[in-house]
Amino acid sequence: MTVQLLTPPGMFTPVPYHHVSIGTGSRHIHVAGQIARDADGNPVAPGDLTGQLVQALRNTARGLAGAGATFADVVRLRFFVTAWTPDKYDDFIAGIERVTDELAIPRPLPPVSAIGVDYLFEPDVLVEVEAYAVLD
Repeated sequence: MTVQLLTPPGMFTPVPYHHVSIGTGSRHIHVAGQIARDADGNPVAPGDLTGQLVQALRNTARGLAGAGATFADVVRLRFFVTAWTPDKYDDFIAGIERVTDELAIPRPLPPVSAIGVDYLFEPDVLVEVEAYAVLD
């Protein structure tokens, strides 16, 4: 196993992710920010944070697969969310949960950062996902 996920004693819990990941492989995969676009570049789920997160994670999985990786190899996920407010948390988590089984995303998640931003790639983009993975 190239990735070990853990939450050491004394770190804040419960959270839906581990605080620490240890990657022991030599191949590092960086998947650039993925947004809710289909293969032709068409917007998916306009105005719907949950739906956009689902598509962005599916695109992230495709990027990982292209490098021979899966979410099991991910040491860190970073989410950028436009106009973040705490009331968006449920929709955000719903997007992740909707594809957790489909994409074999570990539970708890690898270390996660959710960063609120003013805007992203285009005005309709509500969320962007970056993934970092390690393989032998």
